[in-house]
Amino acid sequence: MRILIEALDLQFVDINRRQRELLDKTPKDKLFWTPIATADSLILTSVGGAILRSGAMIEQAFLGLTRRLWDDPFEWTLPEKLSTKDAVAEYLGEVVTVRTTGLTFLVSDADLTRQVPAPEKLKTILAVLVESIARSENCLGRGETVYRLISDQH
Repeated sequence: MRILIEALDLQFVDINRRQRELLDKTPKDKLFWTPIATADSLILTSVGGAILRSGAMIEQAFLGLTRRLWDDPFEWTLPEKLSTKDAVAEYLGEVVTVRTTGLTFLVSDADLTRQVPAPEKLKTILAVLVESIARSENCLGRGETVYRLISDQH
């Protein structure tokens, strides 16, 4: 049975829906606007940067599980590389593909208890997925907060 796997997937689907809604409603000229000017503020405190990081948390987990590629997708998710709404939307589509492909490797909920060599120590697949949901939600929440700041300015 895949009851837990499907429940986890619903969480990922909801995150993707919210990422896309936030991307759609953010004005393109405000996508990488930051309320705080620091060297890394485009990534940490802009709507676009937060959406990219939210997607990267999911991509990292599934690339780690399927290919043992635990590197942070930081390099290919920089706002300089994905600077438009279309590019961000395309990247989110790539994250969905990586996720759906990764979930096909899980035959039953029992697979979630398997331990994998995650970046720092052995973890269950369930732990990796739950952590990626939490990290992705955290980044998305930051983006939603910055969006509220943008909305208050209009």
